Amino acid sequence: MEVIKTTAKIGAIATGALFAVYMLNLDQKLLAWAYARVNEIFDRKEVDIKF
Repeated sequence: MEVIKTTAKIGAIATGALFAVYMLNLDQKLLAWAYARVNEIFDRKEVDIKF
């Protein structure tokens, strides 16, 4: 019975966390931040493409 209670608690916590991420759009905010950092890195690199 204890295993079922523990599994239910873990499931409820995971569901609550995923719901918060979905409702607050945190995944897209994290990706937007990561894209900005990546663009900063690559914008500083020299371009050696010759057409």
